[in-house]
Formats: sequence, C-alpha cells, structure tokens
Amino acid sequence: MKTTTTGGTVLGLERHGVLQFRDIPYATAERFAPPQPVEWDGVRDVTEFGPICAQAPSPLERMLGAQPREQIEAALSLNVFTPAIDDGARPVMVWIHGGAFTAGSGSTPWYDGTSLALHHDVVVVTINYRLGAFGFLRVEHLLGEAYAGAGNSGLKDQTAALRWVRDNIGSFGGDPDAVTIFGESAGGMSVATLLGTPAAAGLFHAAIPQSGACHNTSPASSAEAVTAAVQHALGSSDPTALLDATTEQLLAAQVAAEQAARNDGGLLLAYQPSVDGTFLPRPPLEAIAEGAAADVRLLTGTTAEEWSLFHVMTAAASGPLDEPGLTRRVERALPDPSRTDEVIATYRAGRPEATPDQVLVAIVTDQVFRIPAMRLADAQAAHNAATWLYSFNHRSTAFGGVLGACHAIDIPFVFDVLDKRGMENLVGEVGLPERTLAEATRTAWATFASAGDPNHDGLPDWPAHDPSTRPTMELGHPSVLHHDPGAADRAVWDGML
Repeated sequence: MKTTTTGGTVLGLERHGVLQFRDIPYATAERFAPPQPVEWDGVRDVTEFGPICAQAPSPLERMLGAQPREQIEAALSLNVFTPAIDDGARPVMVWIHGGAFTAGSGSTPWYDGTSLALHHDVVVVTINYRLGAFGFLRVEHLLGEAYAGAGNSGLKDQTAALRWVRDNIGSFGGDPDAVTIFGESAGGMSVATLLGTPAAAGLFHAAIPQSGACHNTSPASSAEAVTAAVQHALGSSDPTALLDATTEQLLAAQVAAEQAARNDGGLLLAYQPSVDGTFLPRPPLEAIAEGAAADVRLLTGTTAEEWSLFHVMTAAASGPLDEPGLTRRVERALPDPSRTDEVIATYRAGRPEATPDQVLVAIVTDQVFRIPAMRLADAQAAHNAATWLYSFNHRSTAFGGVLGACHAIDIPFVFDVLDKRGMENLVGEVGLPERTLAEATRTAWATFASAGDPNHDGLPDWPAHDPSTRPTMELGHPSVLHHDPGAADRAVWDGML
C-alpha cells in the first residue's frame, strides 16, 4: 500500500485488517537543535519498525514487551495504523509514549493501534521524541541563543509530529481537524503540557492525559542544576563538551546525574519540560487556567494505586515499612513536612486496616498523580464543559496481587492488547471480566475522540466534570460512577499542591 507525504512516498503493509506504516520520518534534528523537515527520493519502505531514541535500559519497558532496537539520538519517526487509505476523514488519535522522559518508543508492542483502528474506524499514530539529556537538557545559558528552548527539544519534537499529522494525515484516511492526543505517564504529562504550549495551539482538538498532568515542569534554575550535574559527570565544565561528547558518553552522564539527583532527594524526574520563557513561556497549568486550551475537550484521570508499581520495586530491596519508616518517607515527600502527621492521620482514617506500605502508596499516588489530574480538570472545566474524570480501578492478579491498580495497568485496556506477550507480568490472568473492561475502556477513549464524549452503552451515565461534585467514572468490575471519591484525602492537599 502506497501513499504520499510531504517528505515523499511511503510503502506500508496490511495486518489483521489494518494498514500499517511504520517508521515514517517526520523530522530530523542535530543535538539540542530544533526539529527540521525531512524529505527522501523514491518510495520509502515503511513495513518495519526502525531505530528508537537513545535511552538507558528500562525494566518497565522490557515488561511492556519492548524489543532491543538500534538507538540514535533523534529517531524522529512515527507509525500510522489506519483502516483504509481513502477520503474517509476519520478521527485521529496520536499516542505520546511514557517512560519518565528517559525511555520508551512509539513501537512498543503494547501501543499497537490495530484494535482501536479496526473496531472504531479511527486512525492511530504513535510517535518517538528525543529523551533524557537529548530531549530535555537546558543548555541555552551555556551555549547561547542558537540553542534557545533546547531544554524542551522533546516537546518541540512532539509538536513537529503534530504538524506532520496536520499536513499529512489526510493521505492516510484521517481528518486533520479531528485530532486527539493521548498518552500515559510522561506521555500524559506531555499531553497536558502541550495544552499550555503556544506552539501546539490548534494542532489538536481533544486530549486524554493518563496518569500524568502538567505539574511536571521545572523552573529554569532547577533545569540548569541538572545540566551542571551532567557536566560534572562528563568531567568538564567547558560547555562545548556537551556538544562534543559521543552519544554513549552523554547518555552515561545523563544516567549519573539522574542518580545523583535521586540520592540528594531532588527532582522526581530530573529530565522533564522546563519553563524556559521561550518555547514554554510559563507553567502550563497557569496558562490552562487562563484559557490557553479553551477549545480542547479533556478526558483525564489516573489508576487507583499508581505508586504501588514503584513502591513494590523499592520494597523488594528494603523490606516492608514500619510506622517510623512511613513517617520518614512522607516527611521527605511532602512540600510542607510540618503536615506529615496530619496527612498520615487523614489517610489512615479512611484505611484503618492498611499497612504502612499501603498508606504510603495512597499518599504518593495522590500527590504525584491524582491531585494534579484534578487540578488540571478544574482548570480546564472553567473554560470548556467537555471535561471528564476517571479512575482506573482494575487490580492486577500478577505476583499474588501485590501490584494492585498500579501505574501503567490501564495501557493494555486502552489499546485492547490483552493477548500481547508479557501481559501476564502486569495484568495477570485474563478472562471475561478483563476483556469486557478492555472493550469498555477502548470504546470510551475512541468515542471521546470521534463523538466528543466518552459515554457509551457499556458504561453507566458519565456526567462531565463539575468541581463542586467531581463525578468520576471508576473503570473496573463493574464500572461505577462516584462523586468526589476520596474527598477527605483530596482536601488535605489544599494549599500544598
């Protein structure tokens, strides 16, 4: 199957009733430089997935089924899944992958757009973007105006991919005026941040940030501290060393600086978008609250026990928490450590039988994920009533159920890829309840993208967001609508987040 893009002609393949075009270049870029258009002669074969952006090994990506692939600094390509190449003007869903802004790719098997395209007549696009130091290292204060906004190179890549979609998706049976961006974790953070990014305005019409809002941006000072740590790891204070280092040297320095920040109790994510005064002029939540994305529909939420995925990995090495250990961990995590006892008491009151580990998971889940999602919904609903909240409550049965409704467990349900290799490591046993939930979740996402509303016959009535009542669809077995779930927990964060 051939079609034409602004870069040239591409040849794809058909699998399971869906056309796939893999590894289409949407841009090219030098280190720390903005993405530039790319062209080629002849017909480009795009029947195989290509290189991914440079990154350190990630246990989570391996669990998600990612295969070893060639890595380059700026593997700026995307993949298209479409029911047909025609003038169907189908809704378009553009997926931005997660991975803490340091790992992942659009070719991860769990991001296969086949089910969405086949069952809902939508076009699915998955993208790569620069990661870690290559995508989010602030260098303009060292290397000059030629590198303005370099600390948001990853966001620039995402925006360039959206421009490519605008200019080319019609050649793949899609509608450039009906684009939904969606993503999970760092992908969800990217989606929410793009809502407040001026250069992305008008490139998408709906957004689904999963398990990530727009609180994960750094002020310039914090971003520059990370850059200094990378320079230290490189062993040179000469700014040109950042340009002259090999890919492997810069990647090693990136990892060393990240570890140092973690040991010092610094940023949760060392590499993330930064408020640079140029590409990202101000904190995105502030821009959204003032109506920067007033014409964009929003569906956002989290899993019920996000932090359990990360805590399980920590607890495996350090053992279970006791009460003093819980206090120390919460005190370190809170923006206002003086409220540690109050926060623990509030969460304990709603969970009288919970272990210290379970209390910690509930607190950090809310701090890092749930409260930012609600803040985003509140800000957007003030300008656009087409805003919805969800909580994904399916609990994994893998490893004896220790993961619970953890971070990333919603992904295979959204893409309906429950039969993919490695699924048992996250979801556990798959039966009729899981397949029913996958159909309901996939349909809600696709219906939101195509009809502007996630409601469908497989779910209870789902009202739009109202900050006074907070209707939240709890997706599970069964799915149930609740109003302001965890209200007491939510209230304790007022004035802190």
